[in-house]
Amino acid sequence: MSSPIIIAIDGPAGSGKSTLGRALATRFGVRTLDTGACYRAVAAAVLAAGIDPADTAAVVALARDAELEIDGAVRIDGIDVSGKIRSDAVNAAVSVVAANQGVREVLVRWQRSWVEHHGGGVVEGRDIGTVVFPSATVKLFLTADPEERAKRRSDEGQASIERRDRIDSTRQASPLAVAPDAWVIDTTALSVEDVVALVVDHIEKVSEVER
Repeated sequence: MSSPIIIAIDGPAGSGKSTLGRALATRFGVRTLDTGACYRAVAAAVLAAGIDPADTAAVVALARDAELEIDGAVRIDGIDVSGKIRSDAVNAAVSVVAANQGVREVLVRWQRSWVEHHGGGVVEGRDIGTVVFPSATVKLFLTADPEERAKRRSDEGQASIERRDRIDSTRQASPLAVAPDAWVIDTTALSVEDVVALVVDHIEKVSEVER
């Protein structure tokens, strides 16, 4: 690539963000950041500390003091929580933690610092194109039918996914929303290869990246 780019990928659970993010990171030689893992790491630490996820002040204090590392593994305060962040307990707590405005402020700063340190990257989440990187080079919003998304997240189940969709879309703090200049892609009937091909072509046109 001629210059570092920031590719923002937003969308609900199971829409294909992580799969696409990894493919784009490989294609363009950049790093990828799943911002959902940031909130899940905090949620895991909150539960481990015996803090009520709804205790706004206590959760913010934990997030503010925590040392977060995401480099393949997910660590918080030196503890590898990679195997815990997809647990039923974290699935139940993460939307409450992510709706906490103070936590979002802490983690948005961390996410911006991560991208600055890595010279760009592919960043996925719920509010990347709207809040975290409103000036991203390319903004994508992936979606898919709830039934298809539940199949892709069979370990979580449709009821849990729909619950998180509802909370994430209606929260006051940085709700899941489509940025006005985002390209919306319905991945329901598309293969991974189809989505990647469409997006790579789009990115190379938008950012004038040389093949």
